[in-house]
Parts: sequence; C-alpha cells; structure tokens
Amino acid sequence: MNKNTFSTIKLAKGEINRYDFGEVKLHAYKTKDFIDDEVFVLEKAGKAVALESPCFFDNIRELTDYLEGLDVQGVLIAYHGAGGSFLPQTPKYATQNAVEYSETGGGKALINQFAGSFGEAFDASVHSIDHVIQEGSIVLGDIELLIKQTSEAFDVEIPEINAVYTHMLGHDCHSIVAGEKHADAIIQQLKGYMDQGVDLILTSHYTPEDLKDVQTKIDYLENLKTIAAGCKNAEEFQTQVKKQYPAYSGDNYLEMTAGFFFA
Repeated sequence: MNKNTFSTIKLAKGEINRYDFGEVKLHAYKTKDFIDDEVFVLEKAGKAVALESPCFFDNIRELTDYLEGLDVQGVLIAYHGAGGSFLPQTPKYATQNAVEYSETGGGKALINQFAGSFGEAFDASVHSIDHVIQEGSIVLGDIELLIKQTSEAFDVEIPEINAVYTHMLGHDCHSIVAGEKHADAIIQQLKGYMDQGVDLILTSHYTPEDLKDVQTKIDYLENLKTIAAGCKNAEEFQTQVKKQYPAYSGDNYLEMTAGFFFA
C-alpha cells in the first residue's frame, strides 16, 4: 500500500485520510490540534477498533460524530492517556506499563504540562482501562493485533494490512530522543521494520509513513549522535542540528532532546 493512496474526508477542524485494503479500511484522523495528534481507526465488516484517542474536546466530538454507525469494539490506549471522555462506554485496552505511564509516569507529566498550556480546551482526564493486556496476539473488531511492549507503553503490529503503530517517527521533524542509548534503541526498532518489510508505519504525531521514511529517520538519529559528540552543551547542539535540518518542524522536541543529551 502506497502511503499516498488514500481518499480525504474534510471535517470541520481535522480531516480523515481513508485507506482501502479491501476487507479492512484504515481511517487516519489528522486532528490539526496544537500537538499534531493522529488517531487511527481500523474498520472491518462494520466493526472497528481505535488506536489512541484525541485529547482536545473539539476533536473528541468531531471523531465521535464521524464514527457514528460503526460498532467500535475497543480503544487501545498506549502513549496518549488523556482524552478520557472519548467513547466512554467503549472498552479501553492497555498494557500495565502503559497504565502506569499515563496515570503516574512520564505520560502523566506530559498531560499536566499540556493542561497547563492549553487550559479548558484540553481533556486532561485519563482513560480508565477496562482490560489490561499482555504482549502477543489479541483480536478486536475481527482484526488480529500483535502487542509489542516498549519501555513506556506498547506498539501494535497489524498483520492483515502489513502495518505497525508506534509513538513517533516523523521523517522531516524532530523527535524526543532521550540520549544516545535511546537513539540506538530507536534505530534498532526501525531496522526491525526494514527487515519486516512493512508497508505503513502509523504514529501518533504524523501521517502514515513508509520504509523510505524509516531510512531517513535512521540516518537522522545516527547524525544526532555525531553532532552531540562534537558539541559542548545543549545550546550548541540545538544550533548545529537546526543548521543541518533547517526545514524540520518540532523545535520543542529538539529542545527536550538537547536536555537529555546534555543533562
């Protein structure tokens, strides 16, 4: 499946990019919110499962209206635990470490930060998890999902459409990289996608990407380590990265990355 082979449905705020895999349809919801969230809905034979949740109230209303008529059988809550008012009657699924990440860990710290920045527009309530899941295969909405636990939460492989879901990729934007070891871990993960030959990589903050984008990100991460090794402090690091990647978005993520490399 080519990442650009989709039909677009314009909504009042966001938009849906709809991919047709035959029996399975992928609805990629671009929220156009302040943090560029992306939410994915897999549809098969009238049933559906959502990957992540919108976290701004207007997006929650918009996506809920869009899903009317579909039998949404579950929502997987991995890295984005906020937006607890989204589909309150629908079962929520997460691994135990994802629950802890959203309720007391780094995810909760981000939720508090966003609530302070965006005020009443942001739904800071954390999803209540109905089903704590383990690594391995589960079936929701008649679609097999392979759960892969990560250090913070979990990724999802979707064999039926040869796609994977992870938190961040973004081939032309900065990402949060928590130092050299974290960069190496991401590189190893991305090389795994290359070895698998996946068609699409779905991420929480970007439109679906492909293996060409994966290689671009690997090159970027390798270069980040090289730049960091030649810098004396976080300010110099940020300056050098911006010089080499002037068109990249996500300066706030670069600032966080600099803080990790030069703690």
